[in-house]
Amino acid sequence: MRRSALFVVLLVLLGACTTEDPGEPAPTRTSTTSSAAPVRRVYVSLGDSYATGYRPADGGDPAGATKDGFAYLVAARRDLELVNVACSGATSGQLDTSTDCAPPNRAPDAPDPEGRTQLDAAVRTLRDHAGEVGLVTVIIGGNDLAPCAQASDPLTCATQAVTEIRANLATVLPTLREAAGDAPILGLTYPDVFLGAWVSPAFPDGERLARLSVPLFQNYFNDTLRTEYEKIGARFVDITESTGGYGPLTELTQDPTYGPIPAPVAKVCTLTYFCTLTDVHPTKPGHETIATAVLDALGE
Repeated sequence: MRRSALFVVLLVLLGACTTEDPGEPAPTRTSTTSSAAPVRRVYVSLGDSYATGYRPADGGDPAGATKDGFAYLVAARRDLELVNVACSGATSGQLDTSTDCAPPNRAPDAPDPEGRTQLDAAVRTLRDHAGEVGLVTVIIGGNDLAPCAQASDPLTCATQAVTEIRANLATVLPTLREAAGDAPILGLTYPDVFLGAWVSPAFPDGERLARLSVPLFQNYFNDTLRTEYEKIGARFVDITESTGGYGPLTELTQDPTYGPIPAPVAKVCTLTYFCTLTDVHPTKPGHETIATAVLDALGE
């Protein structure tokens, strides 16, 4: 047989060995891509009215919790499923003691706490979504500190309040970390709203209160929060700094309402309702600023 004829025979034989039997079902081919949708990671938010997105009645809008809050902005921008267990009016001591958070103090779309404290509700959510937690934020302590603005001795009042905040966080945060595992926990502070007393008619000696508030926030309140959050490996997000609270009060700017005032005062007047309504809550730009600080802390 010639070599060319032999080559043809070999090709025919090889083809017969590899051709599928038409009577047999075709072999199943495994896809290299998965059709399952990716798991959406969960974001648990604890705290007070800053976390619920509360705003006072202003410009025809009713008072109450809204989705303008920083937690909702962060969840949307990180594509996280928000479980907001925060409660407007909460103090640090109520995180693990209060079971009474009824509307309108609950955040929009908040789960029914079913008689649970914020801590209990958060821990249950974190354990139910173990391995799927993308973020936990805590913002608390403002309601402990707020009464000191009207106290006869603001510094003594604030000292006592911060001592209580430290003790309460030392109790709550380790439990939260255990439930969250390795998920990132961010502890937030607040704008120094007391700077707004500089221009508020509600405070006859407002400039003094504003000046006292700067070292109070920077060297005492925020240092205490930072220490407690860092003990559990959480990151501290200094919202006071992000909202301009550490700027020099000698640096003046021309405000359209109040004339020449310190730049940090003008900024807190824009980012909160304190100067106009003597209300500590953030405006929409204020929540945007807080959300940006959180995203920056996460590396965005």
